[in-house]
Amino acid sequence: MPPTSCPKARRKSVIMQELNGELLIYDSITHKAYCLNQTSSLIWRACDGESSVPEISENLSNQLRVPITDDLVWLALDQLKKDNLLENSDDVKVDFGGLSRREVIKKIGLASMVALPVIASLVAPPASHAASCAPPGAACTFPRPDLCCSNCCTSAGAPPGGSICC
Repeated sequence: MPPTSCPKARRKSVIMQELNGELLIYDSITHKAYCLNQTSSLIWRACDGESSVPEISENLSNQLRVPITDDLVWLALDQLKKDNLLENSDDVKVDFGGLSRREVIKKIGLASMVALPVIASLVAPPASHAASCAPPGAACTFPRPDLCCSNCCTSAGAPPGGSICC
């Protein structure tokens, strides 16, 4: 069995939190957060680097007691690979058996009793971007000085038409 058929979930530099059957993953390198629905979460957790796609689909079928096709697993792996949530993403060659991604989604959607794998992502700003505005005495450059730093801007001692942080 070639190593490319055994995906491995990336566990380094990620923080995970389970919430209502979904899995939230924060990538501390890219500062992106991902929300994996139950199907994607189960597939990601099954990516141990030793299980092949057919083994993953068989294990999930047994766990969920519904048929899980290889196509469904490949669809999730395609998204996990794009989001860099696989440790060996360069080695995992997504195989839709000659079908387009859209055709696979249609095929799975009509035949599956489980939700399609969905991964939603958003960029989370680093903590340094959440800091307050300029230090006291600096020019307030906020577009609306009256709203800057919880109304801390004043025109007292500022150049005409300007304001400074207090």
